[in-house]
Amino acid sequence: MALASTSKVVLGCIAFGIFWVLAVFPSVPFMPVGRTAGSLLGAMLMVLFRVISPEDAYAAIDLPIIGLLFGTMVVSIFLERADMFKYLGNLLQWKSRGSKDLLFRVCIVSAIASALFTNDTCCVVLTEFILKVARQNNLPPQPFLLALATSSNIGSAATPIGNPQNLVIAVESGISFGQFLLGVFPAMIVGVLTNAAILLCYFWRYLSVDDPAAAAAAGGFDQERQAGQDQMVNEDEVTSHRFTPARMSHVSSLNPDDFDCVSEPIIRSASVNDTSLRSRSVNSEAGGGGELQFSIKSLRSSSMSHEMVEVSTVKAAMDEGASSRKFTRTASQQRSVIIEDAPPDAGVNGGVNGDEKEKEPEAVAEKRWRVFVWKTAVYLITLGMLIALLMGLNMSWTAITAALVLLALDFTDAQACLEKVSYSLLIFFCGMFITVDGFNKTGIPNTMWELVEPYSRIDSARGVALLGVVILILSNVASNVPTVLLLGTRVAASAAAISPASERKAWLILAYVSTVAGNLTLLGSAANLIVCEQARRAQFFGYNLSFWSHLRFGVPSTIVVTAIGLLIVSSY
Repeated sequence: MALASTSKVVLGCIAFGIFWVLAVFPSVPFMPVGRTAGSLLGAMLMVLFRVISPEDAYAAIDLPIIGLLFGTMVVSIFLERADMFKYLGNLLQWKSRGSKDLLFRVCIVSAIASALFTNDTCCVVLTEFILKVARQNNLPPQPFLLALATSSNIGSAATPIGNPQNLVIAVESGISFGQFLLGVFPAMIVGVLTNAAILLCYFWRYLSVDDPAAAAAAGGFDQERQAGQDQMVNEDEVTSHRFTPARMSHVSSLNPDDFDCVSEPIIRSASVNDTSLRSRSVNSEAGGGGELQFSIKSLRSSSMSHEMVEVSTVKAAMDEGASSRKFTRTASQQRSVIIEDAPPDAGVNGGVNGDEKEKEPEAVAEKRWRVFVWKTAVYLITLGMLIALLMGLNMSWTAITAALVLLALDFTDAQACLEKVSYSLLIFFCGMFITVDGFNKTGIPNTMWELVEPYSRIDSARGVALLGVVILILSNVASNVPTVLLLGTRVAASAAAISPASERKAWLILAYVSTVAGNLTLLGSAANLIVCEQARRAQFFGYNLSFWSHLRFGVPSTIVVTAIGLLIVSSY
């Protein structure tokens, strides 16, 4: 494809440049509108500048990818509500044999979870838990945060549902779920083990707490951790640990529907600031009715006197209102009574009113049974979705079907669940599809590829190495999803001239390298930013993972893991 007219090339570059700046740096001072608005702005400029027609802009939106993203988001929401990620967190500590064993477990668990539930989801729900475990064992948080971020990125390369760029590749290439898994999974396993080995070597002294010299050296990490804690945000600005895993691109506050059906009306009747309480509640440690109790315990630990007044007010409202008031609940709140709020354990009174205390043991047992049945159904439906994907069924409709079955299983209005879907991410993808397609019509990507293509054919080791370097650099400059959209069809067409097997291999190389490339810098992937921001805002366990601390480990790890993975994937 030859270059378009000069005006079209210039205007297309301007539109794409604006999109790139806002996608990579969403909080630039001159236009801090974020990635989603930046994506829409780039798409709008492509149409206004007549680089792409309105009809072509609509056609550029890949609906199968949007459908697959939506379906996996809904499934992730239900898995979070069914405590899947809490069980994964508990697995990290089960019979742990020390700091090195814990670090290795973080690498393995986060990699496997990311392959099944997306890397961003894994980072959202596990970051604060890992921080808490590190603090409880008097360990430096940095190696564990790096293990979570880097292993999640590597692990997500193994499946088409592991990250957004793999979704694009799976749909565009037509590679089945099973072929994708067989082609990348061995490289993923070796990459995770290699990354864990590099982490252990890099932080060996600081994890050997039994050695006095190592303990003294770990003091440097303690000082760094304390410096990170000094940079914590104010308590009122701290967001809760219970984030919906569907919100991949940013950290969000609690949805009011996530609250216990008893605690929400009490808080409102007591005139306590709902947002303030939401920001202090930590649901990972207490289930259902214990959520408000844990929030009160968190408030008690604060030295601010006005918070003590709030606690007294809430407790008074609980004592007086629980037995005398009859609350009106919406359909979404009824859902929490039936499924989400399991009966409290013996001796736990938080979030339980007087009527519930007087219930017969049979009623409590029935409620526990209903919760167990619902959780089992969620796990079985998710397992069925994975089996269907392995059988080669259409990935988009398989994910959407699983999502609709889970929504129907609630027997309530689906609004509460659908509100947690990250529609901003879906809109970002729509705008990005239009912007990238417009940039392709300028002819610039094709012209640049023609310069590199003769030297990056995958029928030689040198060509594979050069292709890997191009993907690695472009993924960190333009981000991984735009890189896949820009290079995907071109790399595949070049490889198809060699053989059909080479074409599939080229897609898998693109998937693996563009994903692992996110480990190079802190800005390389959304998962890294999620871990950094979650750790900085974590209540009581805040830690600041700096750009340079990530870079010092990210550069050698990314280079080694990418090189080993290229050897394995290219031999498939």
